[in-house]
Amino acid sequence: MAWEEWERAKAAASEGRADRMQLNEAPPGGSADADLVVHQDDLGAVGHEAFVLHGELTKKADIAGAGADRNGSGSTMQAAATLKSHNLGLGSELESTVEIWTSQVKHVLQACAHISNHLDYSKKLHAQEDARIAAEVRGRTGPLPVSALNDYFK
Repeated sequence: MAWEEWERAKAAASEGRADRMQLNEAPPGGSADADLVVHQDDLGAVGHEAFVLHGELTKKADIAGAGADRNGSGSTMQAAATLKSHNLGLGSELESTVEIWTSQVKHVLQACAHISNHLDYSKKLHAQEDARIAAEVRGRTGPLPVSALNDYFK
């Protein structure tokens, strides 16, 4: 803002003819210029897919526990132990592969759970916040002061 413009705004405010803020309503159906639009259905679909992927990975990606014996050692780890007992280097490499695979699967499972839980939480939180703001705005007898509106943008 240029200095002259600032001085004009101060003079107008002191004369009681300051510009006032006016909020307009968004057009029905949203704006074509919006850069981010998320619908509840979109969030639900992403959260559901993350949940489904988590379930499928849990069932099908466990190579460490597949074919487990009574000690809990899976068939791949049993094979690694047998190879190692015969002094074959492949045994250690196979064991290493299972450990890395298991670690990576756990990371993917954790990410899926985080996505699913976060989207559910965000959806619920935003719905509660919208309801609170609507109740507060409805309870007013006049227009909202600018100071109250600024609180919603923080």
